[in-house]
Amino acid sequence: MTPAATQWLERFIEQLQIEKRSSPHTVISYRHDLLKLTAYCDEHNIQDWPDIQPALIRGYIAARHRQGMGSKSLQRELSSIRGFFKFLLKLQVASINPAQAIRAPKQDRKLPKLLDVDQVSGLLDANTVSVLEIRDQAMFELFYSCGLRLSELTDLNINDLDLSDRTLIVRSGKGNKMRVLPIGSKAVKSVTSWLMQRPQFNAGDETALFVSNRGKRISTRNVHQRLQNWCQTKGVAEHVHPHMLRHSFASHLLESSQDLRAVQELLGHANISTTQIYTHLNFQHLADVYDQTHPRAKKRPE
Repeated sequence: MTPAATQWLERFIEQLQIEKRSSPHTVISYRHDLLKLTAYCDEHNIQDWPDIQPALIRGYIAARHRQGMGSKSLQRELSSIRGFFKFLLKLQVASINPAQAIRAPKQDRKLPKLLDVDQVSGLLDANTVSVLEIRDQAMFELFYSCGLRLSELTDLNINDLDLSDRTLIVRSGKGNKMRVLPIGSKAVKSVTSWLMQRPQFNAGDETALFVSNRGKRISTRNVHQRLQNWCQTKGVAEHVHPHMLRHSFASHLLESSQDLRAVQELLGHANISTTQIYTHLNFQHLADVYDQTHPRAKKRPE
């Protein structure tokens, strides 16, 4: 690239620092991304920014992808390039934004981690030794019994449950969609035990089903911390985070019922494609079992 092209890059970085007041981290990221593009342009004998066409940006992103760059990183690089050319367009240095219509490759969807049935039983069947543990057990039982999102659990109010009918209403689902869910017998028993203890924590008129030891609605952060503490004190070796209970609920239910639509409704997914990831999990489990047990699939010692 020509010295003039380098100066335009430095002017853009200066604008980010002074006019935009971008964070140092943002400025460093922009500079890094644009210097990578500069090096690619040098390799392809591109002298100045107006010489860059969409085909070159497409080739650049493809090359970065082959080097192992993930989708999120490539999206960030494209954002940096678009921002720079927006700057050049404003100053009439360039006539097009060559990165405008370029999209990063789709990111491979990571399969969520989950617990098997025995691990869930070991987690939830542990004995309680305090009132807070009675509350915690009720939270985790309800979480797994209904496949709730973490925010849905903490948003529950007492009047959202009908324990005689063994149902609960999720009023704060994703997209503000309400749904009615069945509650398992063990969750009903645990929640009933908690409700008997709850008045000693609720000094005011708090409506939340689950409250902290200060009598206020429990936070999502607190639930996460309590689950970590539960695993440590109950000797659960697996690193468990709250959403693993939701993922486990979905996978176990789908494995037993094979009813994808029903699992979609219970999870509150707007699109069945979101639910289908659990079919991949089940296939992965079956494939692992096959590889380990089928006499013609086992690896032979070399």
